[in-house]
Amino acid sequence: MAVVDAAEQQREQLNTGTKEVAESHRFDEAALDRWMTANVAGYAGPLEVRQFKGGQSNPTYQLITPGKKYVLRRKPPGKLLPSAHAVDREYKVITALGSTGFPVAKTYGLCTDDAVIGTWFYVMDMVEGRILWDQTLPQYQPAERRAIFRSKIKVLADLHNTDYEAIGLGDYGKPGNYMGRQVDRWTKQYKASETEHIEEMERLIEWLPRTLPAQERTSVVHGDYRLDNMIFHPTEPRVTAVLDWELSTLGEPLADFTYLLANWVNGSISQIPDLEAHGIPTIAEAVEEYCQLTGRTGLPDLNWYFAYNQFRLAGICQGIVGRVRDGTANSPQAAAMAERVPLLAKAAWGFAQKAGAVA
Repeated sequence: MAVVDAAEQQREQLNTGTKEVAESHRFDEAALDRWMTANVAGYAGPLEVRQFKGGQSNPTYQLITPGKKYVLRRKPPGKLLPSAHAVDREYKVITALGSTGFPVAKTYGLCTDDAVIGTWFYVMDMVEGRILWDQTLPQYQPAERRAIFRSKIKVLADLHNTDYEAIGLGDYGKPGNYMGRQVDRWTKQYKASETEHIEEMERLIEWLPRTLPAQERTSVVHGDYRLDNMIFHPTEPRVTAVLDWELSTLGEPLADFTYLLANWVNGSISQIPDLEAHGIPTIAEAVEEYCQLTGRTGLPDLNWYFAYNQFRLAGICQGIVGRVRDGTANSPQAAAMAERVPLLAKAAWGFAQKAGAVA
């Protein structure tokens, strides 16, 4: 079963475009207008606020003015898990990477004063272009698909090759033991949001910390690098902005790359019988390209990372389920995430067994 993208067919419909601001996410728009006037160069109202349909975590809004559109990301109101929804970190990494020419939206300002709209927020440019929701790219020809995938891999390699210390991100994460800290983080999130006992999750919680791979490199990692978290040029197979940096930090770049590969092993791409004819690189080709771009001679056994990434997705989904329980989820579809958690747990344990785990 294609667990990673089980909701792929619904995602575009649910996440495309904007809507009226949800009642639970309304704020004082006049106060925002005053803040924009004082802090965003070139801003001129009147201001219209719409909410993007997508996003389970940090509510995201489109700010429309007569001359320009902006995007606002904020912490959600209500009870929050520790360390989650750090919009100040998103702002920091996007601003730093933008200084290098890396494809991100231009940032305009960060507000840490809860008195303005009720929570911290930041404002960035509205980047126009294509968001490609279906990972199999059915609307394109094979040559176009291959070019899109090559661009996606190259941008990830560019991120991992970035000298993070040179752009002021030396303190963006703790040095070393990234996988250990991530396993601990998602274990804690899962437990804090747990709504039912899942045996495979318990096995993974015990097995993953015991079998951590050695970390050979450190880079900025995105944390949720997938096709529908980037904007492509309207006509060219070129990434113009990578979106949703909420999970980014300094860490093991292979966590990012193997998350990207998850769709090949347990997602919609895995359902394509002939990747070469379809125009999508095989796992081996994707690995070869990534290694060439990052100066590697090869990669270790990836099954541990596949197990970890499915485990982490289960933790993310369970966090959304927990917000449904607590009444702070911002999507009527969030409850459906409860069905995905046990499926992801089973998939993760399957990869763990391939990596040597014994029940």
